[in-house]
Amino acid sequence: MRKLTMMTAAAALMAASTTAQAEDVEVLHWWTSGGEAAALNVLKEDLQGQGIGWQDMPVAGGGGTQAMTVLRARVTSGNPPTAVQMLGFDILDWAGEGALADLNIQAGLEGWDDVVPEALQQFAKHDGKWVSAPVNVHSTNWVWANKAILDDLGIAVPTTWDEFVAALEKVKASGKTAIAHGGQAWQDATVFDAVAMSTGGPEFYKKAFIDLDEEALGSDTMKESFDRMAVIRSYVDDNFSGRDWNLATAMVINGDAAFQMMGDWAKGEFLNADKKPDTDFLCFRFPGTQDQVTFNADQFAMFAQGKEVGKEQAALATAILSPSFQSAFNVVKGSVPARTDVSDEAFDACGKKGMADLKAAADSGNLYGSMAHGHANPAAVKNAMYDVITAHFNGEYDSATAVEELVTAVQINK
Repeated sequence: MRKLTMMTAAAALMAASTTAQAEDVEVLHWWTSGGEAAALNVLKEDLQGQGIGWQDMPVAGGGGTQAMTVLRARVTSGNPPTAVQMLGFDILDWAGEGALADLNIQAGLEGWDDVVPEALQQFAKHDGKWVSAPVNVHSTNWVWANKAILDDLGIAVPTTWDEFVAALEKVKASGKTAIAHGGQAWQDATVFDAVAMSTGGPEFYKKAFIDLDEEALGSDTMKESFDRMAVIRSYVDDNFSGRDWNLATAMVINGDAAFQMMGDWAKGEFLNADKKPDTDFLCFRFPGTQDQVTFNADQFAMFAQGKEVGKEQAALATAILSPSFQSAFNVVKGSVPARTDVSDEAFDACGKKGMADLKAAADSGNLYGSMAHGHANPAAVKNAMYDVITAHFNGEYDSATAVEELVTAVQINK
């Protein structure tokens, strides 16, 4: 693991002005897979270089739902962690409760406003104050493919829905699993995110999932999105229920399946298995979403421990936003930096494509918060959507009923 050798000027100044050794940081997170753990070590080593210890509090579960349950219990008992990995509206909800520390001093010293995209700042700030430190930008509308399978079957990278279905059919006919998938609500919703964007386009996506427009939610386009999910379900293996996302990724890595629809954290699993992009695996946008990026951003929120942010919390925030860490961490994690001024030199082919796609989408107005990952609507609405999407995927609803249930679920929870 590459160890960072330099701190930012602000971190160095902070360390020099501290006469007592900083306390440990207790960090609650859900990065427990091999690729995620390797990336997290970059942050641990950076802090250890500053004399700050790390108390690990991992809570397994790729979508973070279990971690938020544990967090609520800790806060209720009056014992919050130092820092917590969070996504989107969860950050804003905790900030609204007055639970998060003010990071404006660090942000001002280090110029966060100038280098963090505005779309991310919307989830990192509350009432004009920075309350979390963005670690990365993940995009969720990726497809990961086993290159050898596609080459053997003469399958080109599909660019339309019809081409994708034809590719799936060819894989299935060969006797291999076409789509590696884990039957968990957040994974079902991750696929649905891309399917809906592909089916209806960005204006439909925004109206339905960000604006929560009832006409869009109840439209024929939404029904077509559910119809396409049913098609995808027909290409998933029988043992998908409850499978963790990284085990689905392993199916593609090992040549047991051709495709997986998953965010770019999946790339960390390929890299951890010594696989190389464009040689062993392929990365491409879900067909029909080539111009769009749906995103989430892992951030670390610091829980208030007094009137001022703690020294170790400030050091953690500074380390997270340093350009050297942003590069080293995201190279390993599979995501792209939360800063726009980080070079892509150290990144592989998929990383370079991800950085270019993010910039193009941001510049063209095609960067959208992911519904599946808490960046389109509040948690209550997201979870209600999860229930409908998963019920449909598991055959409890037909598409028409799913549309009706989706409209009702949003009405009740928004």
